[in-house]
Amino acid sequence: MSQKITLPKVIFGTSALGNLYVALEDKVKLEVVTACIQYTSPQKPVVFDCAGKYGAGLALETLGNCLKTLNIKPDDVLISNKLGWYRTNELQNGAEPTFEPGVWRNLKYDAVQKISYEGILECYEQGNQLLNGYKAELVSVHDPDEYIAGAQNQTEKDKRYNDIIEAYRALNELKNRNEVKAIGIGSKDWRIIKRIVNDVTLDWIMIANSMTVHTHPQELVSFMEELQQREIIIINAALFNGGFLVGEDYYNYRLMDPQHDRQLFQWRTDFFKLCDKYQIKPVQVCILFGLNAPGVKSIALNTADINRIKENLDVVALGNMVIPSNFWKQMKEYGLMTITIFICKSIIT
Repeated sequence: MSQKITLPKVIFGTSALGNLYVALEDKVKLEVVTACIQYTSPQKPVVFDCAGKYGAGLALETLGNCLKTLNIKPDDVLISNKLGWYRTNELQNGAEPTFEPGVWRNLKYDAVQKISYEGILECYEQGNQLLNGYKAELVSVHDPDEYIAGAQNQTEKDKRYNDIIEAYRALNELKNRNEVKAIGIGSKDWRIIKRIVNDVTLDWIMIANSMTVHTHPQELVSFMEELQQREIIIINAALFNGGFLVGEDYYNYRLMDPQHDRQLFQWRTDFFKLCDKYQIKPVQVCILFGLNAPGVKSIALNTADINRIKENLDVVALGNMVIPSNFWKQMKEYGLMTITIFICKSIIT
C-alpha cells in the first residue's frame, strides 16, 4: 500500500440511518450515533461506514447532521463512503425507490447508479455535501458485482467492467491529491473483488454476507489469506447475513419464508440449540467467527439497538475467551460449519 491506515476492530455501519427495513425516528438515530461514539471513547477516530445507496443518501445526510448536533470534530471521525449511487428526484406519493424496492422505508428521494470516471466523482461530491461539513476519506466503488450483473450481454459486461476501472482512476486521482486517505471496494460477491484487485491497487476491501458462521467457502478463505500476504486490509461486514443468524426475518436482504426456506430455518434452530447448550449468544459466535477470519482487521456492525452496540463491543473486547473450543468442534460435527481452521487461534480438524 502506498499509505498505511489503521482501523479499529469495529466499524459502525449506517444502513439503519437510511431506513433499512424500518424508518427510525430522528431522535433514535441521534441516540445510535451518540452510542457509537460514547462506547468507543476515548478511542479516536470513530469510523463510520456509509453509502449513497443507504436510503438514497439519507444515511449520509443523517450521519452528518447527528455529528454536527453532537459537535464532533471532523478529525475525530473517519467516514467511509461507498460510491456508485446518486440521489435524484423526489419520490411521489410514497412510491418505492427504483434502485432497491422492498427494503427501504419512507424514503423521500430515489437514486441512480453512476459508475464511471465522471459518475463516481459526482457521487463523491454529493456525498460530501450530504455529510454537512464532514468529508469521506475512505472511498470505494459500491456493489460492482451488481453493476456488472445488470448487463444484457458480454459486450455490455466488458463495457461495465471498464466503467469500474475508470471509476477507480478517478478515486486514485483524489488520493494522489490527498483528498482521501485510502481506496477500497465493497461487494457482496467476493469474486468480483478478486478480479478487480488484480487490475487496481486497493488499500482495503470490504466483503459482505460472504464470510459468516453460516457461509464460508474455502475458496474465499484462500483468497483472504492471499490478501493478507499482500497487506490489503480486510473489513468483514454483514456477519449476521442481514440479521437472520441472530433471529431476524431477512437473510441477505431477502425476506425469508419458513415454508420455502426450511433448510435455512432448520440450520438456525440447530445453531440456537447449540448456543443454548453452551450458554452463549448467537451474536457472540457470529462476531468472533467473522473477526477471526484470515486477514480481517475490522468488522462492520450495523444496528439500530443502542444496547446491542455496547454488547457487540464487549464481545470484541473479550475476544475468544467467550467461546470454548469444544463449541466450534460441535458446530462442525453437527454440520453447521464446514471450516473451523482459523477459530480460537487453534487448528480444529
